[in-house]
Amino acid sequence: MSIAPTTETDEKPPPVVTAPRPGLWSPLRPLVLRLHFYAGLLVAPFLLVAATTGLLYAASFQVENLVYAHEMTVDPGDEKLPVSEQVAAAREAHPEGTVSAVRPSPEADATTRVMLSGVPGVDENHVLAVFVDPYTAEVRGALEQYGSTGALPVRTWIDEFHANLRLGDPGRLYSELAASWLWVIAAGGLALWFGRRRAQRRIRGTSGRRRTLGLHGTVGVWAAVGFFFLSLTGLTWSTYAGANIDELRTSLRQATPTVSAAVGGEHSGHGSGSAEGGVEHGVGIDVVLDAARAEGLDGPVEVVAPADASSAYVVKQVQRAWPTKQDTVAVDPASGEVTDTVRFADYPVLAKLTRWGIDAHTGVLFGFANQLVLMALAGSLILLILWGYRMWWQRGRASAFGRPIPRGAWQQVPPHVLVPLMAAVAVLGYLVPLLGIPLAAFIAVDVVLGEIAHRRNRRGGSGAAPERADGAPEEPGGSSTEAGGPSNDSNEAGGPTRKAGAAEDGSEAAEEAPREPDDAAEQAVK
Repeated sequence: MSIAPTTETDEKPPPVVTAPRPGLWSPLRPLVLRLHFYAGLLVAPFLLVAATTGLLYAASFQVENLVYAHEMTVDPGDEKLPVSEQVAAAREAHPEGTVSAVRPSPEADATTRVMLSGVPGVDENHVLAVFVDPYTAEVRGALEQYGSTGALPVRTWIDEFHANLRLGDPGRLYSELAASWLWVIAAGGLALWFGRRRAQRRIRGTSGRRRTLGLHGTVGVWAAVGFFFLSLTGLTWSTYAGANIDELRTSLRQATPTVSAAVGGEHSGHGSGSAEGGVEHGVGIDVVLDAARAEGLDGPVEVVAPADASSAYVVKQVQRAWPTKQDTVAVDPASGEVTDTVRFADYPVLAKLTRWGIDAHTGVLFGFANQLVLMALAGSLILLILWGYRMWWQRGRASAFGRPIPRGAWQQVPPHVLVPLMAAVAVLGYLVPLLGIPLAAFIAVDVVLGEIAHRRNRRGGSGAAPERADGAPEEPGGSSTEAGGPSNDSNEAGGPTRKAGAAEDGSEAAEEAPREPDDAAEQAVK
């Protein structure tokens, strides 16, 4: 007798698979994408000007040395003359104005600079620098000079164009706007780059918008740290954010110390040669310089003349290349004694970091290597801006500019994340006004446009044209590819109905098998 086989099996029912809980990045990503897109789009022209002029400024030191070689250099002689004789020669050639400071020849082949203020025809913020041969007292020329780095006309022109478009204080708003937003754009790009799958970051074997995106992202990642540095250091001497930073440093007792130039006592002002001060005042510049050298102020120095008969000379080191030398002393013009000393070694930490940051930003901290890094960063920023605009164009399929990123991304952020984020943005907006004010203006305009679109659709009733994810109504019978690309992009910024396979960066390439149709095939589809 045979026994029928049983139909039971040892197979267990498949386990129930629960969808993984979305992480923090998933709801934040559309918001970061929208911010990165619009910030880059609107601020990029200012950044492009800042990057181009910054690139020129980084190269201006070598240009200055070539153009003004006759004024700045001499053939070394046997022995340098006393500085007072060099100043006298400069005054004989240029009696106009007042001697405000003197920079004795710092090297064997360098001239001495005698700075004159109040010279007719010279900008009130500039001085006239008279160049004197330290060995023969021959005056080799006179040029307008600007700033603590002693910039001559070529570098001054580039510097002022970079800082304020040569428009004075109102023009400084442009550079502060660029510095305020550069770190935001860089941070958003970093977040989007690392939030993408590794396969989507590659450049090799790609084409079209995907290749542009890969180049944009790769260069941006490598240059991001430099952009953060340029943004922060640029803000330290900006108009509004810079004032807030100075106030913060002062409240933390991290302000840059200054030497006291006040002279007290019954002998103050006695023995002066000029009631209005000047380098001829009191014991004279030679004795003052010797006193400063005895205090250890070696290297390049600047002797600042007393402001009046009751003020002291101020001698300060001006070497900003590494190692930084920024010691300062005050010297009594009556006795030639040092009355106050401030050492760079005693600066608070934030004061030192500010000094080094500004010097690195201007390319003087590490010399030519510093300038090469600045050139590379400026060139990278220019390329990133051009690639960014190209990607925007490619979103429109080369027939019109691309569609904007859909609004409403903030609604997907959980309240426990959104509320602290808004508080942090508010604080940053207060400390950095040219970040907060444009951001508030953008949000206000965006809300108004969204409300207008919502009311238009509500008035249209059921027969109204459906609204696309970017807030614009879809034209009846319009093709989804017309001036806007395929319809699977309409929710690329995190919309609820994004089609499977849409790339996380909002591009038309599929995640698993990315491909982008060439122009001929696309035109055939159209």
